[in-house]
Amino acid sequence: MTVTSDAFLEMIDRLPEVHSVVSPNYTTFKVRDRSFGYLWEATQTVGLKQPLEEQLALVAERPDVFEIQFTAGQFGWVVVHLAGIDADELAELLFEAWRLTAPPELVESHGDRLPL
Repeated sequence: MTVTSDAFLEMIDRLPEVHSVVSPNYTTFKVRDRSFGYLWEATQTVGLKQPLEEQLALVAERPDVFEIQFTAGQFGWVVVHLAGIDADELAELLFEAWRLTAPPELVESHGDRLPL
């Protein structure tokens, strides 16, 4: 049940209009200059934007896999430990983060295709 950072990057590549910004310790993923995800390769963790209630539910259900990263308004960013999640669940969380951030017309044009 481990997803590698390479597998995560392959999922990212399947989403439209995503670009990355590489920093010394992490990579930020953006759609039209709005951040929706992070990757920390050294710790094999990702940070994803989620609705606040989803952030809280994930952390309460599996605190060994999910951590609260921070909150911003109605959104709660969650840290995901890649060793504790399968590809299908990660794809769903990644897709939700992207959909919460991308402009509505881009979301509509992409449809419901998960980045698997």
